[in-house]
Amino acid sequence: MTRGVQQLDAISLAIMWDRLVALTDEIVSTLVRTSFSTIVRESYDLTVVVVDTEGRLMAQGSISAPPFIGTAPLTMKHVLRRFPPETLAPGDVIITNDPWQGTGHLYDVNVVRPVFRKGRIAGYTLSITHLPDIGGVGFGASAAEIFHEGLRIPLRKIVSAGVLDESLLDLIRANVRVPEQVIGDVMANLTANEVGGRMLTEFMDEYGLDDLNALSAAIRGQAERVTRERIRAMRPGRYTNRIQIEGIDAPITLACAIDIEGDGVTIDFAGTGACVPRGINVPYCYTNAMSLYSMKCLTSWDLPNNEGATAPIKVIAPKGCILNAQPPFPTGGRHSTGHFVSPLVFGAMKDAAPDLVQSDTGMIDILNFRGTNRDRGEFSTMWFSAGGFGAVKGHDGPNVTPGPSNMAVVPVEIWEDVTGTLIERKTLLADSAGAGEARGGLGQEVVFRNDTGHPLTVFSMANRTEFPPLGFHDGRDGARRAHLINGKPIHPKGQNVLAPGDRLTLRQPGGGGFGDPKRRARDKITRDVAEGFVSREAALHDYGVVIADDLGEAAE
Repeated sequence: MTRGVQQLDAISLAIMWDRLVALTDEIVSTLVRTSFSTIVRESYDLTVVVVDTEGRLMAQGSISAPPFIGTAPLTMKHVLRRFPPETLAPGDVIITNDPWQGTGHLYDVNVVRPVFRKGRIAGYTLSITHLPDIGGVGFGASAAEIFHEGLRIPLRKIVSAGVLDESLLDLIRANVRVPEQVIGDVMANLTANEVGGRMLTEFMDEYGLDDLNALSAAIRGQAERVTRERIRAMRPGRYTNRIQIEGIDAPITLACAIDIEGDGVTIDFAGTGACVPRGINVPYCYTNAMSLYSMKCLTSWDLPNNEGATAPIKVIAPKGCILNAQPPFPTGGRHSTGHFVSPLVFGAMKDAAPDLVQSDTGMIDILNFRGTNRDRGEFSTMWFSAGGFGAVKGHDGPNVTPGPSNMAVVPVEIWEDVTGTLIERKTLLADSAGAGEARGGLGQEVVFRNDTGHPLTVFSMANRTEFPPLGFHDGRDGARRAHLINGKPIHPKGQNVLAPGDRLTLRQPGGGGFGDPKRRARDKITRDVAEGFVSREAALHDYGVVIADDLGEAAE
């Protein structure tokens, strides 16, 4: 017999909630262990969620891309419209990589599996991973329309009543450059969802649940109550922000107005610039995701991710603006624009919640490497490289920490083995962080040498090259990002070919500082200089402190 929401006491709810999160973590582990690409098994560019019968997100894996709490529920709405429960059978699995039905670009595959219990659907599992290739011109910002970017799979069944659609796999194989890795990752998603369905059934057996709806309502209700309480604690009113970001040939304006009224928040991106004919446009699903993630950081940062935590937040973006792109605009590098939603929102909220907002982060830098390894043959993979995190009140930003997405860097030894390139240098960049009462995190420099013996194609999708990470409340800005080949700057969103022996240098920005640098504790400045984070010249220029050669304070 299914327990009603009112029968779930606080202790039982906490135990079952923790068990459900642990269950999603086990699905993540299965996905990582069975994947073929370094993108999943090393960088964790993935998400796993569990949803109830109405498609409402109730749990997300702890090691997942957090913004996808905003895409997964929208994907489930598309799934339920295309495949109502009565059209599904045990053993069915649904797939799509459609940018407007999934996560905003073709390179993320979304796999959904209904979980049956006693002859009817009791919930769903959903996994998302970034594929190493999907055909077309390649993962980057160079496409002029969506049709250039690769194979687009609308919502369809990849498994029907337990029977795999081999013709679909053949179609995918014929359209990608590294079919073994791509098909391997697709099959890893199928495996993870199969394991997840089995674990959910065992979970429901243990607790006597016919479906997940009652538990979902209790979990989401608790998170929503906390979120609304914290919104009510903020200063009501309208808060606006407008920033410039790097486009292709000219800057692009992003604008937002955030209305805090009672226990609800509305974010409106009216005033944002139009789409451009290159792959940096952002479908609404990804804008929604980054907006909800940003507000969750300010309202329910201490609760596991679920749809209740985002229920009080409404997101509006005018159709046709770069944050609500419509087909056939290309969206491959949508993160290079979409990641700015977080600093845009935080910048608007710095007066409404000054103790919670983060100064601008140096952001994550994502590059697509495509070439031929001397020993392993053709490869197509991604490098994730982090800038410094922005500072918050009372806390320095961590060095080289990704944000607002959280993918991990591939270990150097694995990267060199897979690609045949050599990483000559990987070091923190002194003085790259914005000064402040709380200092931003440092950026880094990474130098690659093309040792493959073949031409190596690199797609850059960089940001922060013209407009640095901003400091808040009198904090200083961080340094800017740069991509260079053999010491010469290249277009930050271009496609380049490295000849054998060529070197690619990535200089990652530091995070913005928070608060007046003159208020920074002197012992922290001395320690920063001792650790090589801040030079003596910067200590004098930014903080007004002279550090003697013996690291004692000579003067102020």
